[in-house]
Amino acid sequence: MEMEEAKHIRVYSGTAHPELSQQIAAYLGEELGKVHITHFPDGEIFAQFEENVRRADAFLIQPTCNKPNDNLMELLIMIDAARRASAARITAVLPYFGYARQDRKDKPRVPITAKLVANLLTCAGADRVLTVDLHAQQIQGFFDIPCDHLYCRPVLVPYLKELIGDNGVVVAPDSGSTKMAMTYGDMLEAGFAVVTKRRINATTVASSHLVGDVKDRVCVITDDLTSTCGTLCAAAKILKEHGAAKVYAAVSHCLLNDKGREKLLSTPEIEQLVTTDAVPITETLGGKIKVISVAPLLGEAIRRIHDGKSVSSLFYIKH
Repeated sequence: MEMEEAKHIRVYSGTAHPELSQQIAAYLGEELGKVHITHFPDGEIFAQFEENVRRADAFLIQPTCNKPNDNLMELLIMIDAARRASAARITAVLPYFGYARQDRKDKPRVPITAKLVANLLTCAGADRVLTVDLHAQQIQGFFDIPCDHLYCRPVLVPYLKELIGDNGVVVAPDSGSTKMAMTYGDMLEAGFAVVTKRRINATTVASSHLVGDVKDRVCVITDDLTSTCGTLCAAAKILKEHGAAKVYAAVSHCLLNDKGREKLLSTPEIEQLVTTDAVPITETLGGKIKVISVAPLLGEAIRRIHDGKSVSSLFYIKH
């Protein structure tokens, strides 16, 4: 059966990050769609679209962060409601894709939850997924539907260039972050270094060795996310011990909990943590955290997806 052609954009927001959704809708020149989301007394989630979505090109925006289980379930219910209301196409927009760290079997008898989440989104009725800086690139292959994967680098690099000037070094805080750091280094025309990391447990890491020259240079530690700030702070201390002039950190998703905020504030080695609003940032800790919006990036991607145009040019900085 041939899919009905989508006629118009409709942008809807879950409850995880309505501010970002509002900014994306404003970029597109659209009103944010009306959807009523509430909880029954026992905690069950209920969603109802309060306008006609038949033949609509529906974009449902929901980062699955902070309360990942509630936010994921809410998104799945919204997708199901849109499908049953005859939306022509449904795109799940996840500025942050939760459970992405569980992307492989690294121990016996453990799940690959990132694949499970991909299956859930597809089974709920999503026709495609739009997401930002997945924890691992291979997660794109977990989807049996189209997955547009954007990067925060074009958003963050212009500001980072102002910070490091022509004497910068991009630092990978562990071996798993080397490819991301090298790409940042190319875009910033900066040097490259790696800090080796040994994870002690889920919340504690120990950085041990530095590969690369950072003496008297401005360093930027890059990673896709942070929650406890342990990796970043441990790497910053190593860099300072090796003579770095200044140390900044840049992450796509800042998921700092109370422990992470306390650790960041108590680590003077990090001048500033630069991040995006892909997830809600409740406080900037007196300027210690710099937030740059991804709303224009996501808004432009949504426009191009609707118009059937390429999104690959969004991977690069416009000069």
